[in-house]
Amino acid sequence: MSEYRRPRMLSPVREHLRDTFWFAPMAAMAAVFLLWWGCAELDEAIIASLKDSGEHEAVRELMGITQDAKTIVTTVSSAMLTFIGVVFSISLVALQMAIGQLSPRIVRIFIRSRITKATFSVFLATFLLSLLVLTSYDAAADPRLVATVPLIQSLLTLIMVLLSLMLFVAYVNSTLRLMRVAHVVDRITTESFRVLAKTPRSDADVAEGLGEPDEYLMHRGRAGVVRDVDVALLVRAARRYGVVLRLVPRIGDFVVPGTPLLAVHGGRLRRRLRSTVYVGVERTFHQDLGFGLRQLADIGLRALSPAVNDPTTAVQCLDRIVQFLAALARRPLGTVGHLDREGVVRLVQEVPGWTDLVDLGLTELRGCAPGNPQISRRMLAGLDDLLTLAPEERREPLLRHRALLVEIVERTTVEPADRIFALEPDRQGIG
Repeated sequence: MSEYRRPRMLSPVREHLRDTFWFAPMAAMAAVFLLWWGCAELDEAIIASLKDSGEHEAVRELMGITQDAKTIVTTVSSAMLTFIGVVFSISLVALQMAIGQLSPRIVRIFIRSRITKATFSVFLATFLLSLLVLTSYDAAADPRLVATVPLIQSLLTLIMVLLSLMLFVAYVNSTLRLMRVAHVVDRITTESFRVLAKTPRSDADVAEGLGEPDEYLMHRGRAGVVRDVDVALLVRAARRYGVVLRLVPRIGDFVVPGTPLLAVHGGRLRRRLRSTVYVGVERTFHQDLGFGLRQLADIGLRALSPAVNDPTTAVQCLDRIVQFLAALARRPLGTVGHLDREGVVRLVQEVPGWTDLVDLGLTELRGCAPGNPQISRRMLAGLDDLLTLAPEERREPLLRHRALLVEIVERTTVEPADRIFALEPDRQGIG
């Protein structure tokens, strides 16, 4: 039996929150409100202690300090929101330029960026804090009548301003890196390897003996792409009713209402499993093993379009495609089984096989090889490397792509010298 990994309980929820842009700012504003409330209580306690001890001159000195700080707090409150709008407007323009050159799917990198969310959250929290602090200033001029002096609150505002400035520098650096194709390609590859690390090893025998399903659970929601499944919830439900569930579509498939979603083997479920299979408008990295290759192929294809004409970018994508396929060359692929706490398979799931992933990464870029010797040379070198790494039973799709590549280059290249040059393997393309 292959090595299986226990399902993670909160993984889908965490990943879905990372794909949103509202949660972090809302959480930051809630946190800063609680922090302000605590500081306000502390300021009131300090003033009450000074008044009880008769130190009215100390209260007057604190009032003078906070009045000086009030000017800064007022400036922050009036300028921060405008600053947020200008900064993020410029960033969205830069992101739009990157989308035009690379792929619309890189928007997800921007949305999931921790530094982007942290910057936006701290900016909004600083703006909210400055407004709250302004409400704490007492209009009374007599120290004996003052109920509170927002000293700690003003100090907290200044700290938040300094934090905002540091995060702004980091945010600008992160946004500029996002416009660099090498950084984007590296991020996609890193995410792909994270998915691979979380994916249990496949076992072709795990689906044997299931037989015909006793019933199907149909998709009742909106049409869309299967993003991920709540493995832990499905495993618990299957264990409770003594059945084995099989996910009919693969992660990344498009499903419509009324089509089979889950097959039930060994019995029947007496309740509907809602919110266990998440369907959205686009694919995500969370459990989709092939999504990284899809993005790399898209970026490479756009780079080879006549409007962009950047074969070097396509070569960078091929580098990462070969790297990812090399990591999969000897890894079991196909059917994955998820175990319950007693070691019994309760959920069977199909993942892309070796041939599927090779075709996904190479087919479309291979079609662009005519007229681009840099692509044909790099792809031949990559295929030769993969043929060295792959076991005998996995060489067929690699040999097929190599033969098709040679055939299309020979058919479309007229000059013999150009043909020989285009069919010479080179890990740098041309250099």
